[in-house]
Amino acid sequence: MAMNEGTTGTLAEAYDRFRRTGPEWGEDQLTNHGPMAAEVLVRRGRADVVERWVGSYIRRLDDLPAAGDPITEENWMSALGDGRRIGDWSAYFERQVREQPWRDVVVTWWPRLLPGIVAGTTHGVIRVGHAVRALVEDGVEGPAALTELAHGLAFWAARALRVPGVHDLSGGLRPGAALDAVARIPDQTGNVRSRFGQLAKLPEWPSSVSALRGPSGPDDVRTLLTELVTAATLHYLTHGHASPVLLVHTATAPNAVLHTLPVLPYELWAPSLTAIWATSAAIVSAYAPAEAAPRAVLPVAPVAEDPVEEVLDRAVAHGDEHVIKFTDTAADVYRWTGEPDALAAALRIGTLIGRP
Repeated sequence: MAMNEGTTGTLAEAYDRFRRTGPEWGEDQLTNHGPMAAEVLVRRGRADVVERWVGSYIRRLDDLPAAGDPITEENWMSALGDGRRIGDWSAYFERQVREQPWRDVVVTWWPRLLPGIVAGTTHGVIRVGHAVRALVEDGVEGPAALTELAHGLAFWAARALRVPGVHDLSGGLRPGAALDAVARIPDQTGNVRSRFGQLAKLPEWPSSVSALRGPSGPDDVRTLLTELVTAATLHYLTHGHASPVLLVHTATAPNAVLHTLPVLPYELWAPSLTAIWATSAAIVSAYAPAEAAPRAVLPVAPVAEDPVEEVLDRAVAHGDEHVIKFTDTAADVYRWTGEPDALAAALRIGTLIGRP
């Protein structure tokens, strides 16, 4: 749903309110989803609830850490992946988007950040994708939107984390079959780093990560990304119960890459597909159960005059940021495919994650 002048103003105001908040909050370093969820609410025609939702959500957040040691073109590599320097990275990227066109900043930094795409359990790339979508598709302009893009890039840089054993795509499987074939790590406990640390020792991992067929060209990259988002959304319906929050990102992260493609040169499209496929596969290996949930316990798509609006209404009423963002991706999948299970997956997450 395209925004208009009034709703773009609503999003800009939300971005401005989040401008001084950090990308993480609390002792557990939970991710700040506020700007991303606000973008979804406005884009999906729910601008009237944004002020209330932001007001409730923002109370839990921590302040953006102060900058201390400036990041420069000479020292940025040593600061990559240093979570203590979120404030420094934020100041750096705020300066970058003030001094040059934001598209140039994205094109320069995308290949530098791509190897560390797991950053913040993929929230770095997801936040960038939401900001780019607002800038490109919806025409949200001004300092607040540029600052939001800068903070997404900064979070990605500060929390950069690699997927072990990424290989060029050399298989013959389409995304759905490749996702179904991903081998699981032996011990699905612990945090992201400890689980991903098992991948390099998993004998089946090299074949799992290279199983996807390589793209024949730029248009095929878009096709494969669309299929990956679709497959991961449907996979969540049947497997999301094992880790309702983490498994969301197998779908929302590749969708963020898909939204960013229009501002990237073609030569970055195929590497982006390789990186985000490996990431989604790694999350499945680390968090998804081997067996699907029985179909009898799963919801079905709503019977309504407009089922997309129905699931969006339910997501907004639920109020959780993960539910709102995943429902946005599920709505995309339904628009592409007409697959009712995409909307059923949106209802599924609402049963797996408690209301805030």
